[in-house]
Amino acid sequence: MTRTLLAFALALAFTAHIYADATIKQTATGKVMGINGNMPSTTYFKGGKMRVDTVNGDKTLTSIFDVDNQKMYMFDSKKKEADVFDMAAFAEEMSKSVEVGEIKSSIKPNGKTKQIDGKTANGYDIEVSVPATMGGKDGLEMTVNLTGQTWVVKGAPGTADYAAFYRAAAQKGFIFSDPRAAKASPGQAKAMAKMYEQFASIGGVPYETVMDIKLTGNNPMAGLMAKMGSMNMSTTTQSIETGPIAADQFEPPAGYKLKINK
Repeated sequence: MTRTLLAFALALAFTAHIYADATIKQTATGKVMGINGNMPSTTYFKGGKMRVDTVNGDKTLTSIFDVDNQKMYMFDSKKKEADVFDMAAFAEEMSKSVEVGEIKSSIKPNGKTKQIDGKTANGYDIEVSVPATMGGKDGLEMTVNLTGQTWVVKGAPGTADYAAFYRAAAQKGFIFSDPRAAKASPGQAKAMAKMYEQFASIGGVPYETVMDIKLTGNNPMAGLMAKMGSMNMSTTTQSIETGPIAADQFEPPAGYKLKINK
C-alpha cells in the first residue's frame, strides 16, 4: 500500500490564473508509511483536487484526493479497479483515535540558506507531536513525534495551488495515505497531514525535506516500537511546472470497476 504524498508548490502573478494547475516531480527515499527505498513520484494539482502517481517497481500506484467532494480514489496500472473512500466518514472515525486539540506542531526558520538547482532555499525546522491510540478509542496510547528540516524556495511556481489545496484538505480532516493502513497508525497519518498543513503556511515550495518519526508511550507496544528505532524519509523536488491539466486525470480511468470501501 505505497502512497507517497509529498508534493509542494507556489507563486503566480495576480493577472495570471489565481489557481493555475501545477505538476511537481519528486523522489522519496526512506522507510515510512509504505515508502521503502527510492521512489519517484509525480503530483498534479487542479483546484481542490490532487493526483499522486508513484512508481513502484513495474507498476504505477495512483492516489486521487478530491477535497471538494470528500472522496479518495486509489488504483494501480496493473488492475482495472479503483478503491473509493468516503473521507468525511473516515475523518470522523480518525477523530476517535486522535485528539486534535492535543496536537502540537511548528515550523520555524533556522536562519540557514542553501543553493538547490540554482535557487536559494531557506531552512526551516519541523516539529509535530500527535497523541493517538492504536486499535481504536480504547487501544494503546502512544505519541507520534515527527522532527526534521525542510529547505524552501520562496516564490517557486505553483505555490498558490499547493497552499490552497492543503489548507482546504486540513479543514476537512484529510490524510494522505491509504486509509486502511492509517487505521492501524492514525497518529502517524495525522502527523504527516499536519506537516503538510504547516508547509502550506510558508509561502514557498519545499525542495528538500528530511524527517524522522518516533513513537513513544508507557506500554509494551510503545517500548517495542522504540527499540525498532525511528522511521525516516527524505524527499527531493526535481521540477515544477504550471499549465492546464485535463479534468479527467482526477478521476479513475474509464472502464475501471469502482470498489466502495467503508
